[in-house]
Amino acid sequence: MAQPFDEAERAAVYRAIYERRDMRHFTPGPIDEAVLARLLDAAHHAPSVGYMQPWRIVRITDAALREQLHETVERERLATADALGKRRDEFMKLKVEGMRECGELLVVALMDRRDAHIFGRRTLPEMDLASVACAIQNMWLAARAEGLGMGWVSIFDVDEVRALLRMPAGAKPVAILCVGHVAEFYPKPMLEIEHWAQRRALGECVYENRWPDAQTEDAPPGESVGTGSA
Repeated sequence: MAQPFDEAERAAVYRAIYERRDMRHFTPGPIDEAVLARLLDAAHHAPSVGYMQPWRIVRITDAALREQLHETVERERLATADALGKRRDEFMKLKVEGMRECGELLVVALMDRRDAHIFGRRTLPEMDLASVACAIQNMWLAARAEGLGMGWVSIFDVDEVRALLRMPAGAKPVAILCVGHVAEFYPKPMLEIEHWAQRRALGECVYENRWPDAQTEDAPPGESVGTGSA
């Protein structure tokens, strides 16, 4: 029978999970190259459906390109605010990215020619995206263990980012990752601190055998029953 980690090792794994945060505030300073290599290797050891390894990671080292990426995010931030209607002003008060301050900027994308991979994707083609998300989560947890913050930026025009990075047809950017030093980690998720939403109770998300009778499942994010001070 396989043996579990010892108590200290288990505690470290769960600590990384519970203390991981989507960070938006960074302090100046580069990331040590050896540490960055460990983070990228952690991402590359993520599980993937059919072992297709669909993640592609672009490290942004050109300052002008970083600024162009920031500009496309800013345009989409304003468009998102307008689409939120009554929550527009509330959204505009949120800090949604730290692209100019972080030590490293990474763009994670789905590779091209994914249609050639059938194993695990015939009925669920989106499993390539799920695999990329696993790679991002691996990096996120490793960053927390290294004492580094990471933020996932998803507010951008896909075609603009694809063009800026000269991606081939079929490739698709899915995340702009801000990685860097932080003064401290948020005690709770930032959107919970800002009263945007709160974590659902585990019992609301775990079912047995069948889907329960619909009650609050259709409530929009941040407006579910019971949402209030975090």
